[in-house]
Amino acid sequence: MKKILLLPLLYLGSAAALAEEREWASYAKLVDSFKLNKFYAAPLSERDKVNLYLTVTPKNKAIKPSELALTVVHAAGRQALPITADGKLYIVPNRGWIKEDAKIWTNMPKSEKVSVGFGMEALLPEGLQWQYARLMGSVGQGNDLIKSQAGVYSLFMPTLKSVSLKFARPAQVRIQCRHGVKLYSSDADGYVRLTPDQALLQENPAMLVSERPVEAELDTK
Repeated sequence: MKKILLLPLLYLGSAAALAEEREWASYAKLVDSFKLNKFYAAPLSERDKVNLYLTVTPKNKAIKPSELALTVVHAAGRQALPITADGKLYIVPNRGWIKEDAKIWTNMPKSEKVSVGFGMEALLPEGLQWQYARLMGSVGQGNDLIKSQAGVYSLFMPTLKSVSLKFARPAQVRIQCRHGVKLYSSDADGYVRLTPDQALLQENPAMLVSERPVEAELDTK
């Protein structure tokens, strides 16, 4: 599945071997570059169905995102920024680090480049049964945020159209609406892609998944 955006805005330096730590970027600059403060400043009611994350993607395909290390060195010590196996980086802005202009250090040498971008995902409700509008309302909320936030989001992010649920094993999504049952099975890659239905958003029926998805990406397809 394609990411919403991969913006080659910042670069880490890789490679054949990991290097000793070096200073990479200002924490405040990274937060500002992707307007993370602006996103989290929005009322919770306007972002309670979605989550914003950064992506780190090594240009050298032999390097795994999990091999990257980013550490904030601040006045009170050091704090690692965890990166998922698929290169997602979740950052909730820390005002203290911004104020003191803390620096981010990396274990990658300058000879290798890593592009930094961002994406948006739906926040999955707990359990295996959800209300339709709780999950599928994330598409509309994501688009509203893109419009209201403007800046980097509206310039580079196309319109969100669906929620792509990814499952670790073959799975099914069942929607019990007043006109009957709608059943969706995961494809060969483990995805079920759902496009919001206005009638179902109003009816707000129950959705049941055979197992919890491992991710819920907001997609442009």
